[in-house]
Amino acid sequence: MAAGAASVALALLAVPAKSREIVSFSGYAPGTVVVRTKERRLYFVAREGVALRYRVAVGRPGKQWRGITHIDGKYVRPAWSPPAEVKRDNPHLPDVIPGGVPQNPMGERALTLTGDEYAIHGTNRPDSIGRFASYGCIRMHNTDIIDLFDRVTVGTPVVVLP
Repeated sequence: MAAGAASVALALLAVPAKSREIVSFSGYAPGTVVVRTKERRLYFVAREGVALRYRVAVGRPGKQWRGITHIDGKYVRPAWSPPAEVKRDNPHLPDVIPGGVPQNPMGERALTLTGDEYAIHGTNRPDSIGRFASYGCIRMHNTDIIDLFDRVTVGTPVVVLP
């Protein structure tokens, strides 16, 4: 095993199995994020044939999307401004919820995606993980988004499948 592969393997072994798993995964280049909406799972391709699999919440029926995009921003404890559709459905929401407060739905980290108002982010509603629960964003446990945040860069490809 090459030195680089050995370090990836050691880093993957340190991942707790409760929140994320190491799985066989093919068809995508290392460094790619793949979301399988029906499974409510996000895969980070760590190396050829191997991915980290995370449980996620995805869009409710009618709020789901698919396509290829990229991470265009990385944010620690981001503030959140409800998109127009969310504000229309929940007019009581403030225009901005500061980062780091318990009411902020973005959680500990956010990875914004090109082309829309969607993000992969933590959550203040861990009970939503594994469900069809959002307006289109991909929600992760805060410990998992912190882990993923440290593995990706701006420009990382993201593939969202049905």
